[in-house]
Amino acid sequence: MELDQQIEGVLFYKAAPLKKATLCKILSCTNEELVAAIDTLRERLHAGATRLILTDDTIELVTAPELDALIESVRKDEMKRDIGKAGAETLAIILYRGPIVRAEIDRIRGVNSSFILRNLLMRGLIEKDATQKHVHYKATTSLLAHLGITDMTELPEFENIMNALDAYEQNLDTETA
Repeated sequence: MELDQQIEGVLFYKAAPLKKATLCKILSCTNEELVAAIDTLRERLHAGATRLILTDDTIELVTAPELDALIESVRKDEMKRDIGKAGAETLAIILYRGPIVRAEIDRIRGVNSSFILRNLLMRGLIEKDATQKHVHYKATTSLLAHLGITDMTELPEFENIMNALDAYEQNLDTETA
């Protein structure tokens, strides 16, 4: 598979901005090869539904601006629906374990959580904390206010759930070891 296709696949999977240096490492390529492949990808995507956003050191795959109205209507439709079991499960993990990276959420849930995280972000229930090396997800202050709490320890059954999560994670660690 061509390097530009590999870049597109990784960006699609990650669903977040990636440092160009990280892509070089993941794809075992030089910066020059990456730049050439990004140019190829950018040209290939030009007439499609997705685009690349580039900064000095990051790259991200996003929807084309021409789709803004359509995406907004889909987003509004999604907002009308309940967050569902997967959303509630992911939100609980973030509330009780946050700030937490997506890989850890995926490990706990046993499935890819990108779509659910995007949905929770769009609803303003969680936010990204990019102050650390990896993006961490945490509850928004508006969610805490909606729940009527000022501190995470005020969450229902906080201590019991934290102990159960610790036991579950220890069990996961022993199963994968």
